[in-house]
Amino acid sequence: SSGKTTLTLEAIACAQKAGKTCAFIDAEHALDPSTLKKLGVDIDQLLVSQPDTGEQALEICDALARSGAVDLIVVDSVAALTPKAEIEGEMGDSHMGLQARMLSQAMRKLTGNLKQSNCMCIFINQIRMKIGVMFGNPETTTGGNALKFYASVRLDIRRTGAIKEGDEV
Repeated sequence: SSGKTTLTLEAIACAQKAGKTCAFIDAEHALDPSTLKKLGVDIDQLLVSQPDTGEQALEICDALARSGAVDLIVVDSVAALTPKAEIEGEMGDSHMGLQARMLSQAMRKLTGNLKQSNCMCIFINQIRMKIGVMFGNPETTTGGNALKFYASVRLDIRRTGAIKEGDEV
């Protein structure tokens, strides 16, 4: 918990205060209404979707962008965007590159629609360690290279320590 979701919820609260319409695609199925309230998010005005598959999440995102009715979309998280074939497959089945292909296809469609409707989309992602890396950075993000390529801005958010006030954390 480095605060990635909290940061995006703060952005939603600020956008709502400015009269903007926001959507939250909760692929992790972990959105907590009490946290939203604490951060100043107007729950009644927030469009929330909890899709079953990665394809469904990205289709919803694209539909929202095309509608022109939404100013900010948050997708939480890329790591939770599981392709339908992986969900419906057996436990031991290999699904190498499936998520990357799904994201690549979605980003090709989505970028133009976001630009057209002047909508901002924030994808929350996680860092994973590459196995067997001897030289260079062993860290990587899930979902292939499409997000890296299409992103206008990438933020690296890490937990560095706890903020203490007296004895309280």
